Amino acid sequence: MVQLDKHRSAFEALGVKIAAMTYDSQEILKEFHDARDLGFPLLRDVDGKHVNALGVPDEDLGSGIPLPGILWLAPDGRINAKFAERGYRTRPPISDLLEAVSATPNS
Repeated sequence: MVQLDKHRSAFEALGVKIAAMTYDSQEILKEFHDARDLGFPLLRDVDGKHVNALGVPDEDLGSGIPLPGILWLAPDGRINAKFAERGYRTRPPISDLLEAVSATPNS
């Protein structure tokens, strides 16, 4: 999430707004957000409903636990791109997402 914030202005220049979602409690999300002064909202995925609906559960860890990843959603909820990695220590490169957004007209 900190990496996304570092690239926030590049996404905003392309007309893309950032939000992040985890299964952490609201207290943890607020503490994390405030400590890092993030410029986008952190949302809570209660019971992993969004993880499962968007098709990004980590099958090794169980339903409701996501793969570390980034989704680029259209305003209508359609998934434009999905970047996910196995293992919680690896994150998809932000540059891959920026490239996909840049290559799409009217992103």
